Amino acid sequence: MAVAAAPTTRPPAVAGAFYPGDASALHALLRRLLDGARAAPAAPAPKALIAPHAGYVYSGPTAAEGYARLKPLAGRIRRVVLLGPVHRVAVRGLALPGVARFATPLGEIEIDADAVAALRDLPQVAESAAAHAPEHSLEVHLPFLQEVLGNFRLLPLAVGEATPDEVAEVLDRVWGGPETLIVVSTDLSHYLPYDTARWIDHDTVKAMLAFDTELDHLQACGAAPVNGLLLTARRRALAPQLFDLRNSGDTAGDKNRVVGYASIALYEGAASASVLPNENDEADRLGPTLLGLARASIAIELGLEWTLPPPLLRLADIGATFVMLKRDGQLRGCIGSLEAHRPLGPDVRANARAAAFADPRFPKLACEEFTMIEVEVSLLSEPRPMQFADEPDLLRQLRPGVDGLIFEYAGRRGTFLPQVWEQLSQPAEFLAHLKRKAGWPPDFWAPGINVLRYTVDKWSESQPHR
Repeated sequence: MAVAAAPTTRPPAVAGAFYPGDASALHALLRRLLDGARAAPAAPAPKALIAPHAGYVYSGPTAAEGYARLKPLAGRIRRVVLLGPVHRVAVRGLALPGVARFATPLGEIEIDADAVAALRDLPQVAESAAAHAPEHSLEVHLPFLQEVLGNFRLLPLAVGEATPDEVAEVLDRVWGGPETLIVVSTDLSHYLPYDTARWIDHDTVKAMLAFDTELDHLQACGAAPVNGLLLTARRRALAPQLFDLRNSGDTAGDKNRVVGYASIALYEGAASASVLPNENDEADRLGPTLLGLARASIAIELGLEWTLPPPLLRLADIGATFVMLKRDGQLRGCIGSLEAHRPLGPDVRANARAAAFADPRFPKLACEEFTMIEVEVSLLSEPRPMQFADEPDLLRQLRPGVDGLIFEYAGRRGTFLPQVWEQLSQPAEFLAHLKRKAGWPPDFWAPGINVLRYTVDKWSESQPHR
């Protein structure tokens, strides 16, 4: 009995489900998605892309943000190294498909035989047609690549259990020059509520842009190939750029259970400042976002319906905040962090709740007070120890309206934000009240007193929310 020959072409597995199975309809959809991508400023050609792999109705707009940048590279990119995680058939390491071509409704793509040969001796590389046959994480990228690049050869790798070093070793073998593009396929968080997913995915992308190679599969289903690419990118001093970050709740899904998507490029030989997210743009939004986050955290604690503000990458930075609440111009609560020990987002949320419900000087905020309070958020610089010979020397160094102070002695500590200068405008008066807050008499002085100085960036609501 004759043995059937192994197939030489992998047929599409999810055409008609994840994307149209008809070539004309698929081409038309791709054009709409690519034409809808934001206009790209002049930029170097990406060496690598990280893009999502859900159905086009869900993640197509995010994928298009990256692929639209490849339009000028048609004819220049002649090989695509495509890595994606396995979802159906487990593999150890990275799996080649064992075929000569991949097919989509737009035509067939030749497998790069030379690249396959270059990997054959690596112990982490095997061959598994079974892993590739049902796998969508690679297939959904092919029509995009065909649409923007035209003809190219393909090296598809289905990635299972693999370390960052194992993936990086493979990438180094096939890195090539400007003729080679690396594409890594991944979605982000899965099946979380909309607001929760936005914050988690924001933190994940922040880690990616910092070349963190310890992502897990709860953060990104393609964590294994992503970690390997990020390790390679860090070693080769590539620069990242975030094109898009959203989830299925922003496109076609409901907001109770969403999946996150990001589009990120990595560039060779590019100055980081030209391709990293614009920190100045985020700086303009930081204050309003911190205020909105503080108020939303109080509202949610009170059981009120309230929407969290859109996340910023900056909120994943470690920082120290104070949240002050006022009612009718009078203090209604103030709690904060003197040392930066957690990301800004969680820090301001925790301090807002504490200012409203855990400041021992005031009763817990009542629901009916919510519309009467005004929120103020301060972002502290790192406290610096002051050098002084005695109390008069310390007083001479103080800058009214500028300095926040921390007074420490014998295990007792107190702080005044710079805002307190508005009520205590004289240095001697300011320091005397601070000593009293720290548990000492106003005229107290002793060797070994420690005073630290800091400044703040401050934002307040112009009026209470009505």
